[in-house]
Amino acid sequence: MASTMPHNHKLALQQSDSTNTTLSANDLTLKHGKTHIIDHLDVTLPACKVTAIVGPNGCGKSTLLNGLSRVHMPSGGEVLLNNSNIHRVPSKVVARYLALLPQDTSAPDGISVSELIRFGRHPHQSMMKQWAMDDKQAIDYALDAADLHDLKDRQLDTLSGGQRQRAWIAMSIAQETPLLLLDEPTSALDLGHQIEVFELIRHLSQEGKTIAMVVHDLPSACRYADHIIAMKEGKIITQGPPKEVMTQALVRELYGIECDLIEDPMTGSPILINIKRVKG
Repeated sequence: MASTMPHNHKLALQQSDSTNTTLSANDLTLKHGKTHIIDHLDVTLPACKVTAIVGPNGCGKSTLLNGLSRVHMPSGGEVLLNNSNIHRVPSKVVARYLALLPQDTSAPDGISVSELIRFGRHPHQSMMKQWAMDDKQAIDYALDAADLHDLKDRQLDTLSGGQRQRAWIAMSIAQETPLLLLDEPTSALDLGHQIEVFELIRHLSQEGKTIAMVVHDLPSACRYADHIIAMKEGKIITQGPPKEVMTQALVRELYGIECDLIEDPMTGSPILINIKRVKG
């Protein structure tokens, strides 16, 4: 169903309470060349919650995230930001509402951690508003959140993969958007920093951010997400709270493995045990 575009879409977006910012897709179709990746998909991200997008490699998880963030132009349907077609909204306005951390990131040679994070403040700058105290406070908060104060003057290309990933996450935090889309945010991190990042994501959602993240690790998705979107072959096969959607049948359908599910005594989230590959 096509949406009705407000006459002044910029004003409509700016007047929306950030905690009520909505992002959804109607009948969304996304292609790579002539190949359909996402086909007639409907989805709405639950406000102020963490959504984990899970599924086997090649099922369309990252493509969906890119479609929702305006990186990938739909060949059908639409993405709605506060009920406005996101492709009709000025880029700088979108950047005040939505931050995307993709899998593949690049930065100019020689840039420091602080300089990278400062890029996150660009959507808040204008001819009438240059660097201000709120920009400094946002960067300090991002450095603290990502545990990077001791590395803020280091050049990005001298850091480990995990440290660089935390710097990119900090840039997204400094952007101070109500919507945060993360494509495999812990892929380069050791276990300790994975937990730190997931706990940071939970904290940000509790502060009012709506977060969607592509996650490969099912136990982490179940533990840290409020909402699961399970995908296969470009379609959503089920979605909902982890306790409701994570079943033996779903794990078998997604990954071709058998397992038992038990409840985490601390969090109540599902845990996979006795995992083995389905024969045949």
